[in-house]
Amino acid sequence: MVLTVRTWPRRLVARPWLLGFVPINAATSGFGVALPLLILIVLHGSWTDVAIAATLFNAAVILSSVAWGHLSDRYPLRRLFLVVNFGGYALLYLLLGQIHSLLALYAIYTVIGLIAPAGASASNLLILEKFTEAERATAFASFQEMSMIGSVVGLLVGYFWTLANDALLSLLYVLAAMAAVSAVAIWFGVKDPTRSLTTAQVARHPESLFSRIRISASFHIAIPFFPRRPSLRGGPIRRFRVWAREELHHELPLVFAASFLFSLSGNLFNISYTPYLVSVGLAASSIFLVNFSNNFVQTLLFPLSGGLATRFGSDRLVQRATYVRALGYLATAGFTFFVVARSGAFAENLVLFGVLGGAIAVYTTASSLMLFRGLEGRDAGSLLGVNSALGGVAAVAGAGLSAVLAEFGSFRLVFLVAAGSLLVSLPLWTAASVAYVRRKYGRGTPPAPPLPGPQRASEASAVAKPN
Repeated sequence: MVLTVRTWPRRLVARPWLLGFVPINAATSGFGVALPLLILIVLHGSWTDVAIAATLFNAAVILSSVAWGHLSDRYPLRRLFLVVNFGGYALLYLLLGQIHSLLALYAIYTVIGLIAPAGASASNLLILEKFTEAERATAFASFQEMSMIGSVVGLLVGYFWTLANDALLSLLYVLAAMAAVSAVAIWFGVKDPTRSLTTAQVARHPESLFSRIRISASFHIAIPFFPRRPSLRGGPIRRFRVWAREELHHELPLVFAASFLFSLSGNLFNISYTPYLVSVGLAASSIFLVNFSNNFVQTLLFPLSGGLATRFGSDRLVQRATYVRALGYLATAGFTFFVVARSGAFAENLVLFGVLGGAIAVYTTASSLMLFRGLEGRDAGSLLGVNSALGGVAAVAGAGLSAVLAEFGSFRLVFLVAAGSLLVSLPLWTAASVAYVRRKYGRGTPPAPPLPGPQRASEASAVAKPN
């Protein structure tokens, strides 16, 4: 199976209407940082309150993803779903600018979680339906670029806004305006396609799926992918046991388990990180800049990740990226042992969070390729539904565990637990690589030798089957 997951477009914008996704990504990335600051600084909440809000949001995202996926299949109204998504963000951001209690914030943030998946299926299906097979690689690469450019712009807007007046509530009005711009741009700039596809088509197209499972720079989670409605009839435990026996000698369960631990650690760390930065005395503008370093390095390295996977192999890159993330979490835990000046805390976190951003960019591409190759000749829709469900459980569990540790533990403990989860996942990635080699080549047959340098370089523009 040849995979053509491109991470850099031949043209920056495959169609002008894709520019409509820049303001919404700017709005959501700025909001992802502004929300915990709103809880901690404006409403005088605690780390526990941030974790509770994240738990409610993640639970709402998981539940509503199933419904929005079904609605996308039943009603091919891509433009309407996107406008509901973007316009809903604009309205809810405006409402958040008026709140004065944590309970109201919980309610509104939960509603944001309910509408967050509305645009995920719609945007992917819109591109699949609007572009021919030959154009889709460039189209999805452009779509990813709009997301990354928007996220960087949104964080810069947050930085300069809070640097100038330190007014978080008024920043929400700016974010609402950007979300509204995207809603208007999509409504007037895009027409619903004449043909319609289903969410199962996304599962069978590597690049469209890749754009779905990439970690969101806005909310630090991947919007779940449910290509089919889960059956609620009898026998789910029996079916799971049959599936587990069939998959016992396949690498996919190991990939699922390792991905679960990675997602769990990421959610646990990210939810606690902003409260930690506030606790060491960083101003709101400095926290925006720290997050900017993470997204900026992602933007720089993400286009190179496909070529790196081709050159070094996705298995090796996954392990290296996971190891770097674990070291970053351990370093953050180490910071808690020392009392440093505010300027020192800003500098060390600026550099460290940037390194973590680079690791997630490389990890996302490499782990996706390991997942894709295990789906060859299999029911991709069902298997991806399982993987997505595990990712959703990891998101809720990470948020819930963060709330528990916020009440009874410390930032240091959180960062150590997050690092431990990553270190535990490393042997699982190794075992997945071994299982793949055995399945592909047999126990006694070594894999084919790597390609020579010139030939390898010639294939760097398209991600092929990893070693």
